[in-house]
Amino acid sequence: MRGVVWLGLLVLSGLPVFWLGFHSLALAWSTPEYSQGPIIPLISLYLLLRELRHAPTAATLPRRGPGIALLLVALALGIFGDIVQIPDIVTYALILWVGALVLIGFGWAAGRRHWKPVLHLIFMLPLPQFVYWKMSIFLQLISSELGVWFLMQVHVPVYLEGNVIDLGTFKLQVAEACSGLRYLFPILSFSYLFSILYRGPLWHKAVLLVSAAPLTVVMNAVRIAVIGVLVDRYGTAQAQGFLHLFEGWVIFLICIALLFLLALLLQRLTRDPKPLADTIDLDFTGFGAELARLPAMAASRGLALAAVLGLTVATLFVTAPLPARVIPQRDSFSLFPRDLGAWSGMVEALDPSVERVLGADDYINATYATAGEAAPVNLFVAYYDKQAEGSGIHSPAVCLPSAGWEVSSIDPTAVDMTAAGFGMITVNRAVIQKGMTRQLVYYWFEQRGRHMTSDYLVKAYVVWDGLTRGRSDGAMVRLITPMDETEGEGAADARLQRFMGLALARLGRFVPG
Repeated sequence: MRGVVWLGLLVLSGLPVFWLGFHSLALAWSTPEYSQGPIIPLISLYLLLRELRHAPTAATLPRRGPGIALLLVALALGIFGDIVQIPDIVTYALILWVGALVLIGFGWAAGRRHWKPVLHLIFMLPLPQFVYWKMSIFLQLISSELGVWFLMQVHVPVYLEGNVIDLGTFKLQVAEACSGLRYLFPILSFSYLFSILYRGPLWHKAVLLVSAAPLTVVMNAVRIAVIGVLVDRYGTAQAQGFLHLFEGWVIFLICIALLFLLALLLQRLTRDPKPLADTIDLDFTGFGAELARLPAMAASRGLALAAVLGLTVATLFVTAPLPARVIPQRDSFSLFPRDLGAWSGMVEALDPSVERVLGADDYINATYATAGEAAPVNLFVAYYDKQAEGSGIHSPAVCLPSAGWEVSSIDPTAVDMTAAGFGMITVNRAVIQKGMTRQLVYYWFEQRGRHMTSDYLVKAYVVWDGLTRGRSDGAMVRLITPMDETEGEGAADARLQRFMGLALARLGRFVPG
């Protein structure tokens, strides 16, 4: 049997294991942030063919053992991701699997030289959700700050609250779509490709690579400032529609042009500067000959062994049922009591755009008040049936600043709930302020019987419980109460804790332990 047939069987054997990852990539690539995804494998193929033109002919039989070992590791990691139903793990394993195919196909000595095309594939992967939201909100804040600074330089009256730019007659919200992530990923990919094609010293390549991220952030802030100027001069219609999209594409192309300009400047620093056309290797000749060599690939025992192992693992994976996913019974938050002791609550629905970003399967947003307390308490609980398939909890630590609140302190704090029958519970305690308004916040994560304060540990236990218990449900609980000028933090703490005991006593029906 020809070697290309064994290689084809090896590739087909990976499809069942990595199908969840392929589905996840297809969904991610349909969004603006990752729309460059389908082009990345083509660029990686181009990089591989470039390298093959200059690859030396093997003088000895290829060693395929390291590739087979990496193949088994990739398959094991992919199956683990399937079991816990976390597509990100499957997609990361997919990159290792491609690396294994390269090592098996070319052997260890030649295959290890082709790490650059394989590494480039990471630009097609979506970020884990909790990393995505942290980056998105961070970039929103940075873009807002820089955008306001640029507006001030051109004497546009402006005021910033979180990621909301107040132009007086219009409030321009630097939303998720304006964070710059949709430009950052393709430009990072381009700068990686550019650094490979660039003919120059290694430190030149490093500068081109690392400059992409700050360049994108600054130019995105310029884009926001341009929108602000147009809104200030010509009205609010300039912030929406075609012009908003057009400005985005213009900024993207300017970023690419600036990278070329940076390459020119770097060339000027060399002793023998060359035209940019001579420093960028864009030669496409000889690719057809390299592709034509594929059908002539020689069969080998190592390649056949890899294909048999891959097919065996795929067969076992398809025939062995995955552990059952458990979604526990619970009551809907529509049934959550409106009266808790002497407290009476009023439920308020979130804005549809906020609901969409939140992505919760169920939630309650209710404000409780009583005549015996100086201020009300807002109770917000967001519940997720599954936290492993792209959806996940948004921590107030990153959401509150984006809404314009300044967090003056945030620390894990032990709260004595013994009187309510819960013992000591650790919560995240934060003091936030917007203008003259100050509020005290408690929040924590209810995770299958655990009260947790670290969103990173939450992700770790989602993986563990998904593997051992078949569960990934959970919730975020947040309590907020305002503090007036005459009230100290101690009084606000006492008020939250009195209400917290009443809320915890009812919460178990709605957030299963």
